[in-house]
Amino acid sequence: MDTEAGPGSLPYVPGTGRPVPEAEPGLVERWRAQGGELVELLTQVRERLGGIAAFRLGPTPTVLVTDPRAVQHVLARHPERYVKRSHRARLLIGDGVVAATGEPWKRQRRLLQSQFTGTGMRRYEQRITAAARTTAGRWAGYARTGQTLDVGQEMRRFALDAIWRSLTGHPLDDETERELAAVAAVAAALPTLPADAGDARDAVAADLARIDAVARHAIEAARGGAAGPDGPGLLQVLIDAAAEHPEYTDQLIRDELVTLLVAGHETTATTLTWLYLLLDRYPAAREQALAAGGEGSPQRRQAMQALVHETLRLYPSAWILPRYAAEDDTLAGYAIEADTDLLICPYLTHRDAELWPAPEDFDPRRFITPDGRPAHPGAYLPFGIGPRACLGMQFALRESTVLLEHLLPAHTVAFQSTPTKAAYGITVRPDGPTPATLAPHLT
Repeated sequence: MDTEAGPGSLPYVPGTGRPVPEAEPGLVERWRAQGGELVELLTQVRERLGGIAAFRLGPTPTVLVTDPRAVQHVLARHPERYVKRSHRARLLIGDGVVAATGEPWKRQRRLLQSQFTGTGMRRYEQRITAAARTTAGRWAGYARTGQTLDVGQEMRRFALDAIWRSLTGHPLDDETERELAAVAAVAAALPTLPADAGDARDAVAADLARIDAVARHAIEAARGGAAGPDGPGLLQVLIDAAAEHPEYTDQLIRDELVTLLVAGHETTATTLTWLYLLLDRYPAAREQALAAGGEGSPQRRQAMQALVHETLRLYPSAWILPRYAAEDDTLAGYAIEADTDLLICPYLTHRDAELWPAPEDFDPRRFITPDGRPAHPGAYLPFGIGPRACLGMQFALRESTVLLEHLLPAHTVAFQSTPTKAAYGITVRPDGPTPATLAPHLT
């Protein structure tokens, strides 16, 4: 029998939980009248009612889940009870692995899993490093000339280069970069598109056509044997799969390619941009990372990884994870009825003062110091947890660390202005440009 202890209670039997506490009716109305971000409403709900709480955005309640034990229950222990109903980015990524469900998702996940662990990751190490060196050379030029750069744009350019090399074997060229700007444009537009699917597609039709053209050209080139300098890329794995799996049509290959482009560059670029903005506010963190060890040492690499992890704590790649209860269940002592919508919010779990002392502070030592972070796996989940955790987690962490190893010792970034707030869409990103100049790093 599946049992789990509720807070301050004896083990309970599923189906016997108490009702989830629900926010007062006026809370949502006041939030709507103020035109606030969803994260502001969720913050108020959690503060008033705790880590499992209900509120109404429509006729039925939605349950907010931020308690680590409940997060693990939903995402890791019982993913068959709490499923993905639809993905906000389906318009862009189609039936790619992130949006797929059921048996198709299992097949797609199996095919890609080996590409992002162990030997698969080593296959892309050289390509990530080449992209980092290209960025380092460009930054050296900026430093010599005093040219202003946009840090966010530079991070997108690096991350797109890294994933493009890994997918196709070719470095990112200027024309492809210009056309793939449409990916970021559609991703940014998704939260504001019309509810009707046809109207939404019409609103971004031109950008989708540009993305489709790039994908079609890349697929045709890979089929024609046009391997890049580092040999064939992950796209070739998808094309080869079609020989054994007829479901890998050109459309599904396109969807997987675009999914990997979105997941492989948008989240990494956003994380690196936030990291540099945080280092601007907390310059001691940069010095501590560089002082941790010499160039290429395990100690310095660990310190660089800690910078990335702490940035992801404050600005997780997956800041909100919708789920749908496929059956009745009991969640940390509370009754969850079938057909209930749930929102898991890593952004709020990561900022819970009961889990993370001084949660609003940027302190990478949390990820180096023994007992510096909560032990519960549901307390830190920037890429999700469980079977649907992000496939590219190791890829993203590796490319972020490699770029920092190339850039952080060489340059100090001086921002001319910084965004004053965040924008909460598919990712949580700085809401504005990030112009800066570079100065040699003084040791």
